[in-house]
Amino acid sequence: MGHAQNADYSQRAYDAIERQGEKNLVTHCCFCGMQCGMNIRVSTETNQVLGVEPRYDFPMNGGRLCPKGVSAYRQAEHDERLMHPLIRKNGELVEATWEEALDLIVSKIQEIQGKYGKDAFGIYSGSSMTNEKCYLVGKFARIGLGTKNIDYNGRYCMSSAAVGFNQTVGIDRGSTNPWSDIKFADVLLIAGSNTAECHPLSMPYIWGARDRGAKLIVVDPRQTKTALVSDVHLDVRPGTDIALVNGLIHILIKENMIDQEFVQNHTNGFEELKELTASYTPERVADITGVSVEKIEAAARMFGQAKNGMVMFARGIEQHSNGSDTVSNYVNMCLITGKVGRKGAGFATFTGQGNGQGGREHGQKTDQLPGYRKITDPEARAYIAKVWGVDEAEIPGPGLSAFELLQSLGEEVKGLLLICSNPMVSAPTVGSVKTYLEKLDFFVAMDMFLSESAELADVVLPSTVWIEDTGTTTNVEGRVILLQGLDRTPGQSKRDWKVLCEIAERLGRGKYFQYDSPEDIFEELRIASKDGKADYSGITYEKLERMQGVFWPCPSEEHEGTPRLFEDKKFFFPDGKARILSFEYKGPNEKVDKEYPYILTTGRVVYHYLSGNQTRRIEALRKLCPEPYVEINPETARKLNIREGEMVRLVSRRGDLTVPARVTKIIRPDTFFVPYHWGKTMAINHLTNPALDPKSKIPEFKVCAVRIEKTEQRRA
Repeated sequence: MGHAQNADYSQRAYDAIERQGEKNLVTHCCFCGMQCGMNIRVSTETNQVLGVEPRYDFPMNGGRLCPKGVSAYRQAEHDERLMHPLIRKNGELVEATWEEALDLIVSKIQEIQGKYGKDAFGIYSGSSMTNEKCYLVGKFARIGLGTKNIDYNGRYCMSSAAVGFNQTVGIDRGSTNPWSDIKFADVLLIAGSNTAECHPLSMPYIWGARDRGAKLIVVDPRQTKTALVSDVHLDVRPGTDIALVNGLIHILIKENMIDQEFVQNHTNGFEELKELTASYTPERVADITGVSVEKIEAAARMFGQAKNGMVMFARGIEQHSNGSDTVSNYVNMCLITGKVGRKGAGFATFTGQGNGQGGREHGQKTDQLPGYRKITDPEARAYIAKVWGVDEAEIPGPGLSAFELLQSLGEEVKGLLLICSNPMVSAPTVGSVKTYLEKLDFFVAMDMFLSESAELADVVLPSTVWIEDTGTTTNVEGRVILLQGLDRTPGQSKRDWKVLCEIAERLGRGKYFQYDSPEDIFEELRIASKDGKADYSGITYEKLERMQGVFWPCPSEEHEGTPRLFEDKKFFFPDGKARILSFEYKGPNEKVDKEYPYILTTGRVVYHYLSGNQTRRIEALRKLCPEPYVEINPETARKLNIREGEMVRLVSRRGDLTVPARVTKIIRPDTFFVPYHWGKTMAINHLTNPALDPKSKIPEFKVCAVRIEKTEQRRA
């Protein structure tokens, strides 16, 4: 079916669902990196949001939505939305005018920076925002506030993939291939991703591959819904993936399943990998990982003998103190077998946040400038300074990463602007995070709901929901797409980008923030990204609308984008060759012992998103999963005399949590699993380990030593 026929079909679909007295807002879901296409139903009389219909014309979801997507629109009219600025007076947050709030914010910024220096005021941001806002936050930090201390919550999810990709192939785009390529793979290896729950609209692509006869290998300590349909489930002990992959590579080399021509002509480092993995026999790896020799051998042969294959992964392998190197080791499997640069061959990470890809490309990361440029690169600094119209010396150097930034609060950083993030749920050791935030001289939060973090702020600014924002996001494939916003700002809420521009104006930096629309910001982003690795310079709003999105890099308006990377077998290093890197297994940062004999790992459920600040407020989703729980293997439950539904207390070296037990054979006997979407006394991150990957600075959420105790206590 051609493009015109597709357009006709999609228009017929729109006409069929359009109701009298309504209009359709053509946009995309705000949850996860799939960015599924949807039509928001809006009353033509009141401009109220009434419902949602899936779009049939957008290729990612083809007329389907997951439970979160079906419910996402409900936050637009939610009665808990913030409608007025709030200022803390006598210990309580009370309604205020924008004039009062902005006057106070600006005076406090000036006071803190005047006393302690520019870097004493920091920004902690998020990736559930448009590219325009992510770009603007980075620019505002550097030349609005003049601070080096800006980072974002993507540090907790995508940063290991970013480092792993960069150190191995020289570029970080979440997927080397469009999602449509998945169905052409002969084998899929999915590691650390419960795709069926966390990215359910990816499953039709996986079923498409299975319909063609593709094999499925799943690496996960849990027998998830994804693992249940696999040919081989590698039920790995959390934190042992590097050993597992070394074992798979050992077999690939020993049984001559290597693409020698590709390795010789397009990579460096293979001999070192061969030497290191020689000692990772199936027997040794089985002892380390808890996966049987038979499964390890079967998976290696299944992957190695296939002509085309893809390796796909998520937070399960990335949220470790060696997450970056684990990513690179999985990519090694594609490189040594030549499975890259063609249809059905490549690697990808499942993007968790709505704009997890775009949010990490254009300057929110503390070590980065727009276009995925390094902030320490003199040429990059000179170019961006010219785009922004400032002297290069005005652009600060790199500052503190996300958790390091939180740890610095009250000490190096005295004031904080929190935008679209909720570290009181998402950060490790959240009890300590509360202490950090309370040590601030001044704390401002900008959000649509009063999150657990915003509750602690001195000033809270009400922002719009995604339905009310026009702008672009970049999905899991690297496809830049356009969201059409509803023209309204309920109550006294304002769009985030306008608030930043107003603060900049009051700080005397307004001349650098003269924008009348998100498209104005995007036009500057295009210039700022030009010739960078994440080159958006050839992308326009008109082009995005016409083409249903454009894959970056896109270096000119005539260019149609780059759906598939490395088709020319050239990687983003001076010699054009990928770097095969070797990693010795060292294990997780925290080991089990007699006092804490079990492993705790955390993750998502299909009904909630990130910290739950949005989804926990939607009644339909809350009813489906109202509280956290702990999965316990029946063997372990019998040993500890724990029954289904009984309250148990999990204890780590940092904190404890009381949850109901869910006895299930899907979890390993030595491991517990708890979802992380709740705050306060229900936050599992009271327990998790803040140890950071030295390269990506991601915390080790996926491995934490714990003990478990029976208790009659209910949560407060």
